[in-house]
Amino acid sequence: MPRFLAAFVLALLALLPAPALARVTLSFHSFNGSVFIGRWPHTFIMLDGTLDADGRRVHENYGYTAVNGNASVLHGNVKGTIYVEEEPYIASTNTHFSVPISDAQYHAIVAEMARWRDDPGQSYSLSHHNCVHFVARVAEMVGLHVEVPQNLVKRPKAWLNLITRLNPQLGAREVA
Repeated sequence: MPRFLAAFVLALLALLPAPALARVTLSFHSFNGSVFIGRWPHTFIMLDGTLDADGRRVHENYGYTAVNGNASVLHGNVKGTIYVEEEPYIASTNTHFSVPISDAQYHAIVAEMARWRDDPGQSYSLSHHNCVHFVARVAEMVGLHVEVPQNLVKRPKAWLNLITRLNPQLGAREVA
C-alpha cells in the first residue's frame, strides 16, 4: 500500500503547474550604420525576460550615444546619454549573442546604465567613451572576457565579433 500511495501522490504532483523558470536574457546588438538613414554604426544591449524575485516582465534596451549627433563629436567630448531603441529599429540590427543573467546582474546593469545616463559632464567621446565602451562595461559585468582595441572603437559589429571570438563558451558565430 505505501508504494501505491507514493505513486498516487507523485501522479498528483505531476498534474500541478510547474513554476516557470524566471530568467532575464541579455543580448548584444550592433547596427552597421547608414548615411541614408542618418545613423552611425552603433552597439547596444537588450534585456528581456522575467525577474525571479517578483515576476516582473523586463523588455528594455540601452545604448550610449552623444546627445547631439552633429559634427561636434568629431572635435572632442560632448554630452552623452542613454538611448532606447524603438522596436522596428531593433529588428534591423545584428544580434551577436545572448547570455542568461540573474536578478542581481540585471539590477547592477540598470544601475550602471543610470550612471552613464546621469553623468552631468561632457563624457561622450567618439574614441574613448562611446557605445562600444558602454557595452564593454556591461559585458564585463556578466563575466565575459572583453578587450577594446583602439582600431575597433568605431566599428561596433567588428568589435562584437571580437568579443564572440574571445568567449567561445557562448557558442556564438560571428556576424557577417
